[in-house]
Amino acid sequence: MGETSGRGVPGEGLAKGLAVTLRTMTRRSTTQQYPDVAPELPPRSRGVIALLAENCTVCMLCARECPDWCIYIDSHKEEVAVPGAARPRQRNVLDRFDIDFSLCMYCGICVEVCPFDALYWSPEFEYAEYDIKDLLHDKDHLGEWMATVPPPPAHDRNGEPAKEEATAARKAAAPAGSAARPTPARVRPEPGPAARPAPEPPADGTPTDPGAVP
Repeated sequence: MGETSGRGVPGEGLAKGLAVTLRTMTRRSTTQQYPDVAPELPPRSRGVIALLAENCTVCMLCARECPDWCIYIDSHKEEVAVPGAARPRQRNVLDRFDIDFSLCMYCGICVEVCPFDALYWSPEFEYAEYDIKDLLHDKDHLGEWMATVPPPPAHDRNGEPAKEEATAARKAAAPAGSAARPTPARVRPEPGPAARPAPEPPADGTPTDPGAVP
């Protein structure tokens, strides 16, 4: 007696459900006419990963950091003759860059860790296939999606400047600041009087007066 259960008042849930239904019935329905009308995607949508093969140096960082191991890269080395160099240099040439989108979980780690801006997010998402084997896209197909990559957003004027901009501005202002501010001349200190050595105690053990003049 006197104890209440956690189920609430009978009929309370039904009243809340009817209230939601009535509110929804009074609103105007919005239907997206897809695929006839393209949807408006958010600016940071993750559709597919595009590749700019010219920037890839085959550092293998994206393939090593991929948690699903869905990036496959092959390359070979070529010798490049450098004028004035004692011997030709070697560079990596990209032969294969495939991404298996049947394994990709769209985490974006490969795009973030690429140090040479070779991978980009594209909002393109219409690449469904009837066969799962066709979701393995090569570098040519990934390169075609570069045309759909949106331009980077403008920098916020009220935000902090980029690290590269701050470093360049500091280097540009360093010569002007150092020329306008005179360098103080170094003054060599004058040598002080040489300290006299303490008198040695006599051999017979007689105490000596430190204030006595020899």
